[in-house]
Amino acid sequence: MSVVRALSLFSGGLDSILATRVVMEQGVEVLAVRFITPFFGDAILRDPQRYQREVRDKYGINAVVVDISDDYLQMLRRPAHGFGRYFNPCIDCKIFMLKRARTMLGQLGAAFLISGEVLGQRPMSQRRDTLNIIERDSGSRTILLRPLSARLLTETEAERQGWVDRERLLDFSGRGRSRQIALARQFGITDFPAPAGGCILADPILSKRIARVYDGGFVVTPDSMSVTDIRLMLVGRQFLMPGGGWLVLGRDEKESLRIVELREAGDVLLLVEERPGPAALLRRAGESVADSAVQAADLSLAADLVARYAKKIDGRPAAARVVVETGAERLELTGEPPDEEHIKSWAI
Repeated sequence: MSVVRALSLFSGGLDSILATRVVMEQGVEVLAVRFITPFFGDAILRDPQRYQREVRDKYGINAVVVDISDDYLQMLRRPAHGFGRYFNPCIDCKIFMLKRARTMLGQLGAAFLISGEVLGQRPMSQRRDTLNIIERDSGSRTILLRPLSARLLTETEAERQGWVDRERLLDFSGRGRSRQIALARQFGITDFPAPAGGCILADPILSKRIARVYDGGFVVTPDSMSVTDIRLMLVGRQFLMPGGGWLVLGRDEKESLRIVELREAGDVLLLVEERPGPAALLRRAGESVADSAVQAADLSLAADLVARYAKKIDGRPAAARVVVETGAERLELTGEPPDEEHIKSWAI
């Protein structure tokens, strides 16, 4: 008899780890699918192979990394089931990922899907009625197995076909984690993430930045927004300049390096070389501000902000020579730290 394969929606959290291992214990070959967007797991894309090694070494699970960023941004425009407390479309998010995973079944030779959801664990997205909606709207009603709560839910195709034994599945429910932790110990798993909302769209501050774009209240429109735009919105200090330019300014060395890494054609990079200071990016400079005089004024003010956040002299912000890179051109501006009232009025 050939080995049955399943695809597991894998977040890297304890529930998804356990759901995958529970099914693997029954002799099913499971491939864990780690979906990536700018809002969760984005750093994995810098070295997917390293992530796959870590998951295999820690949990004995084989993972595949799939970037769904572009399509995910489109889904955010009009989620059918709306948003949670912030800008988090949790129900539509799960439906979206299940639909994508379902299209991968034939490609990867898999027979069914696995999810780490626990009945009643989350008040909005894991109620019984919501789980039914997710199954229905994703087209996965018969092929989606939730191993941690399976014995409290309707029997699935995997159980009817004998690919898994229902009696060896679980009946977890509610928000407690003691049973999950005990099961992890049985599997020899001690290094697992603490419970937390890992999605930026549920962050009370960062989600407001994203919502502003989708509401049409930003220099970048929903139609023109790119994955890089979103990544830049999630790093550093953010300013909307008086002329309409969008400035992203690093708060530390790590953020400054990230800003430089994300620079694209049409962006203007500002740096301080004479003393420690942040990198800043005037995003889509020529595109967002058509008038050259207005663009020059925004650039000058951007240099002032870079000087303001450079290393202080005698405990106070001081003027600085700011290097400005616009495409192949390189020039210097003298940045004069602006007063705090101006800074507050520009800050996003």
